[in-house]
Amino acid sequence: MWLGGFKKGSVVYCAFGSECVLQKDQFQELVLELEQTGLPFLVRLKPPFGCETLEEALPEGFEKRVKGRGVVHGDWVQQQKILSHPSVGCFVSHCGFGSMWESLVNSCQIVLVPHFGDQYINAKFMTEELQVAVDVNRREEDGWFTKESVCNAVKIVMDEGSKVGEEVRENHLKWKDFLLTEGLETSYINNFIIKLHDILK
Repeated sequence: MWLGGFKKGSVVYCAFGSECVLQKDQFQELVLELEQTGLPFLVRLKPPFGCETLEEALPEGFEKRVKGRGVVHGDWVQQQKILSHPSVGCFVSHCGFGSMWESLVNSCQIVLVPHFGDQYINAKFMTEELQVAVDVNRREEDGWFTKESVCNAVKIVMDEGSKVGEEVRENHLKWKDFLLTEGLETSYINNFIIKLHDILK
């Protein structure tokens, strides 16, 4: 597997869900910023509007420059397996409901780029309430990410010695351990049933 060729915690995985389709300029800006991180990366996105394939959407010379360390993929992937792979150190996510929980029960750092609807609520929950992720800065005129903002956010959580990175990593570990506690779901269901019985008495 391609991921196995990189050291632990070094790969950036980026995916925005099955419904998100970017504009071509947004798509190109995103992959260029991931290239700028200098880290190996795996991107799972649909072809942007106006393009039938990912290849025609990629910036000129991009594939040659990132050969061996960067992959842009358009088909379905097993996201849970990717997130749990030891080499994956950062997840750049749209913060859809499923991706939010998948990221919380894995160890990779989390960078959020919500697009619409409840994704913004989920992102606020992750960054402000749980404090397990960082949000990407946006342009005021259209809400899209600013120049180099994705790259900067990734470096904030990935660079050794980053205070913010250490804080979100510590908080993330606490929540991961809690969510993976044996019998957690069963205990909530059992307590719910007990409460229902109390109401019906």
